[in-house]
Amino acid sequence: MTPAELDAADPLAALRDRYVGADSGLVYFDGNSLGRPLRVTGERLREFVTEEWGGRLIRGWDERWYELPLTLGDRLGEVGLGAEPGQVFVGDSTTVLLYKLIRAAVDAAPEGRDELVIDTDNFPTDRYLVTAIAAERGMQVRWIDVRRDSGVTADLLADAVGERTALVVLSHVAYRSAYLADGPELTRIVHDAGALILWDLCHSAGAVEVALDAWGADLAVGCSYKYLNAGPGAPAFGYVAARHLGRLRQPITGWMGHADPFLMGPEWKPSPGVRAFISGTPPITGMLPLLDQLDVVEEAGMAAIREKSIALTEFAIELTDTELAPYGVTLASPRDPAERGGHVTLNHPRMREVTEVLWRQDVIPDYRDPEGLRLGLSPLSTSFDEVARGFEAIKAALA
Repeated sequence: MTPAELDAADPLAALRDRYVGADSGLVYFDGNSLGRPLRVTGERLREFVTEEWGGRLIRGWDERWYELPLTLGDRLGEVGLGAEPGQVFVGDSTTVLLYKLIRAAVDAAPEGRDELVIDTDNFPTDRYLVTAIAAERGMQVRWIDVRRDSGVTADLLADAVGERTALVVLSHVAYRSAYLADGPELTRIVHDAGALILWDLCHSAGAVEVALDAWGADLAVGCSYKYLNAGPGAPAFGYVAARHLGRLRQPITGWMGHADPFLMGPEWKPSPGVRAFISGTPPITGMLPLLDQLDVVEEAGMAAIREKSIALTEFAIELTDTELAPYGVTLASPRDPAERGGHVTLNHPRMREVTEVLWRQDVIPDYRDPEGLRLGLSPLSTSFDEVARGFEAIKAALA
């Protein structure tokens, strides 16, 4: 089918018009780093400034803001994460939330469980934090060596975990290759070893179906500015399974996680439930765009979003094979859609230069070493015609 025919047959095509800039000639291949904003978000923010912030002022905390990290977390859990209420909260950056939950898990580990497990190609922040926390807590890191065009498989994980494992930290979708890990199977392997697992959902939330409760996941962290379109620096989200609430204790004990934050008492007493994992004053303004995106995600449905994502990446792979392979381009992502998230990575020795050329032409991918052109195809705001135009530009740059 032609790009026009694919767009005509796309049941989600009409939603694309809701995003700022989607009707321009710019080709955006970086939705897995920063999603386009929704048009309605500008009005929501203006109304918030004039009515809620400007009109209600400090009363806003009593009226809505104090509960927003939890009510928004519950909505995100319902719409996009497969999590029952009371387990998801929004606030802080991805890095801070990873630190909180990794530390909480290792501090609660039984004696003798002194190993943290992570793969060599996980996102840098995850690797840096695991290394730092292991040093901080006198633990060891067990590395899973993975190929850069793949990720952590069941066999690799089973070989890495054992009676010394305290926590395993894995990305559901690998940031470089887009390898889609088997959530329920890998979680089972970790639990069979007597350990906990933390899932990094940064490259899957909003693009790939997630079912944290059904997997039996222990912990999860993800950002909201990629496929959830909440804007640059938007707050991250954390998930703590209900069975761990009250048992795991976070290390950054700020006033907003206190059982009675306005008591201003001498000792920190954790709030019941997942609120205990909130530390400081939540970034309310940064949460508002996520409300808008979750409305669209719910309207579309994650199953349809995933189907569109697969169709976009399949189309990109087809164009790679027919248009770019003659120039020496190779696919560095899984061909099987069941093992691939929402982006594809293409390798060529001169992709760094190609990226620079494309950006000057308003074709926006990103570059990842070694020699990888990464194309993030955000399902709700990307058309097949846009993908085709982008590949024409990549081919011209290579030529």
